[in-house]
Amino acid sequence: MDDLNSTRRRPGRPRAADMAGTREVIVRAATKLFARHGFDAVSVRAVAEAAGVDVATVHHHAGSKAALYQACFAAVFEAERSALEPVIKGAYDMQGLHRVLDAFVDFLQERPETTGLWLRRWLDPDRHAGVDEQYSTPLYEQVQAVLAAAHRAGVLHEPQPHLAVRSLIWAVHAHTVTALHGEVTEDSRFALRAFVHRWLDRMYGQP
Repeated sequence: MDDLNSTRRRPGRPRAADMAGTREVIVRAATKLFARHGFDAVSVRAVAEAAGVDVATVHHHAGSKAALYQACFAAVFEAERSALEPVIKGAYDMQGLHRVLDAFVDFLQERPETTGLWLRRWLDPDRHAGVDEQYSTPLYEQVQAVLAAAHRAGVLHEPQPHLAVRSLIWAVHAHTVTALHGEVTEDSRFALRAFVHRWLDRMYGQP
């Protein structure tokens, strides 16, 4: 009986699920603020207000502002990785590459704050070392590897997969900037999707 009592949750102690949920709310609120205003312009108090908690709760769940900033990148990376990795692994031909594009466009349309977060970070490239290597490069390299393998197999001709991947990714990011301000219409969403597929076909499609 004593052992059972010792494992019970103490009165007032938050459940693990509640703590995880609070942290997620804080990180999502911080991501949107950092995406719009950048690291320096966002205070912990502003994050607390946006998340509906107090400052002490933000510090408890996320640590310092710098740690919270890193957590925002980690969260968007995990979401993007979950969306893209399944289709990247199956991208052995042109149809597979088209599926990767669809997944990427869908992800950024659902999470436009991802674009804002990265744009703000690259405006200050000397700070927050390691963010790119941890939360950007891994997915870039996976897509580059797919293009390189397709090039070796003769499926398409792309001697510079590094340039191809980054060029198209940032074409999509550039369009997504408008979504941060609520300026994207259904027509523009359709136009972007049609553009990226047209680009892929004209770059690598059979003549």
